[in-house]
Amino acid sequence: MRRLDTRGAITFVDASRDATCPLDRAAMLARFHARENGGPLLSGAAAFAAMWRAIPLLRPLGLLARNRTAASLLERLYLRFLHVRPAMQRWLTHRETRS
Repeated sequence: MRRLDTRGAITFVDASRDATCPLDRAAMLARFHARENGGPLLSGAAAFAAMWRAIPLLRPLGLLARNRTAASLLERLYLRFLHVRPAMQRWLTHRETRS
């Protein structure tokens, strides 16, 4: 996402290192969070959609996610992703140590 953000519109914060987390650190690390234009803190698929709206290439997808049906579908997909994420992280870590 950093590479796609050619305008520098997104400020990325590592919640595992930043001491100024607005929520409990465990909650911040469990799901993706974002804030759009100083608005409320968004979580999950809504946070991804906010990030996509800031990236010209992904903006149409982010705008589509404002639709209630699309947002609901994206959130369900995000919840499924959260279940496979630990296995993906283990696989990537194992792959990196073998290189």
